[in-house]
Amino acid sequence: MPTSTWFRLNVGKRERVLEVAMREFGGLGYSSGSLNTIAREAGIAKGSLFQYFSDKLEFFAYVCDEVSRRIREEMQRRIDALDVAQPFEGWLFDVFCEWTEYMAEHPLERAMLAAADFELDNNIRSVVRDTANQHYLQVIRPSLRSWRERGEIRGDADPDVLASLMMMLLPFLALAPYYEGLDPILNLRGRTPAEQRPVIRQLIAGLRPVYAVPGT
Repeated sequence: MPTSTWFRLNVGKRERVLEVAMREFGGLGYSSGSLNTIAREAGIAKGSLFQYFSDKLEFFAYVCDEVSRRIREEMQRRIDALDVAQPFEGWLFDVFCEWTEYMAEHPLERAMLAAADFELDNNIRSVVRDTANQHYLQVIRPSLRSWRERGEIRGDADPDVLASLMMMLLPFLALAPYYEGLDPILNLRGRTPAEQRPVIRQLIAGLRPVYAVPGT
């Protein structure tokens, strides 16, 4: 957790530090991301960072957590605005489309997601991914439970399996259009959100046996 000194900074200064950190860590990752660069571009002394955070890992973890919180809150807002009178499959398609549009519109957040997912050190990746996963599951699990209660997801479907599949698809859809080598099959690389939609339909069709109510 950041120190109380961090929270006493004015909001504008905190936002500037976070923006610079997202750009640095998102572009270079945890190991190569430079605290010197972050401090210089944020207009603060490097020593000030250690008045806010105990070390580089705590700082990186905080930035990742803040990004995950922002993504969760915005996606929750977008999901709340979707049509829940439609079938589950239509809703799921809309959710994935909103997700890909958000990622296209927010390159810094997308880059931080990549920095966390691509981190080579297991211990560091575990710290940041565990927190991010909890943010996303706060949205996914209640949504799936609600759809199952409405009878749109088969009663014998394993909700943990469906949640796990969604948790695997979200990073894939977020990053495959922007990073080489992540999608050798469906060819998402370079596609706009609108161009990604046929692939999203293919992926949902692949999920159908997991959740589809017999006879639908």
